[in-house]
Amino acid sequence: MNGRTVLERFPAGGPRGSWPAEEFAHARRLEGLPAEVVMDLATDTFLVIVRGGENGGDATA
Repeated sequence: MNGRTVLERFPAGGPRGSWPAEEFAHARRLEGLPAEVVMDLATDTFLVIVRGGENGGDATA
């Protein structure tokens, strides 16, 4: 494990002008979580993660 917790996954092919992963991460940051968006190239998805793995969800390797 590398110390990341995945909060949510979003497909990379979202509607033009829509950034659902960024919006979700922003909402989590307003709640106090240090959420960030990363790209998973293997699955072509955006992942909203929290580094450190302390907040539930499914950890990724």
